[in-house]
Amino acid sequence: MTADTVADTEYRGMVRLLPARARPYALLARFDRPIGWWLLFWPCAWGLALSGMPGADYREFAWFLAGAIAMRGAGCVYNDVVDRKLDAQVERTRNRPLASGAVSVRAACIWMAVLLGVGLAVWVHLPIRPKLFALMTLPVIALYPFMKRITWWPQAFLGLVFGSGAVVGFAAGDWKVYYPERVDSMWLLYAGTILWVIGYDTIYALQDVEDDALVGVRSSARRLGRAVRPGVGAFYAGALGLWAASFWLLRPDPLVLAALVPVAGHLGWQVATLAPADGANALARFRANRLAGLLMFAACIVVGMTL
Repeated sequence: MTADTVADTEYRGMVRLLPARARPYALLARFDRPIGWWLLFWPCAWGLALSGMPGADYREFAWFLAGAIAMRGAGCVYNDVVDRKLDAQVERTRNRPLASGAVSVRAACIWMAVLLGVGLAVWVHLPIRPKLFALMTLPVIALYPFMKRITWWPQAFLGLVFGSGAVVGFAAGDWKVYYPERVDSMWLLYAGTILWVIGYDTIYALQDVEDDALVGVRSSARRLGRAVRPGVGAFYAGALGLWAASFWLLRPDPLVLAALVPVAGHLGWQVATLAPADGANALARFRANRLAGLLMFAACIVVGMTL
């Protein structure tokens, strides 16, 4: 493994304390890499906070966090079942439990069913509208692992899935309100979140551009090539513009846009310091989006919870 390649599976944190037989399953669900469930959870939290939560309470955040952990884990298992042969050919992913043979496909599917059961419990808890919005993402989830073989923009499909929490969260918090400006604000929040996901997942894909080229896997990082930094910058700028429009519909006051300044500064720092040829740098900038999510959450609280 080269110096700038970061292993995709690492025995660290709580994973090191698990029994040896349980560790491959924890790695399969990426419990060693909590950044994934944070990135799935934050849009849910944004939607809840921006809605002002007239139809929900603070326990909804815990429900969504539990759902994010379980569904992200199930998604990773499904992705690894589909991609196990490709993963074995990529330096960063060849040690994943399925690619390395540490876990059988049958055992992985049973583990995925367990995780989906947790996700189902969260889904059952939701009101009808967010239930329906969540169901609408299932076809995209099923197709996502195959998109890297079909399109240069599989990150856009990931954006449709990971960004959908903004709609589900908003609908869960505001399920009795039907004012057009509030519904439009919800969809603008979702659209901006899709662009944010494309931006950060393009950064993540920089780790694999050479191996992806060898095995024929497509990605936005490969498509953008030398223009990857301005490309990521454009996606982040588009996200900020749509988020600003979402805020403005709820409260047309220039002061509410100031709430986006911290997250705008952070996303700008990511782009300015991104080194596309350095895998460790790309992974660090990708992981930094956990803080970006927190800053955006604070902005949604300022605008939504004080309406």
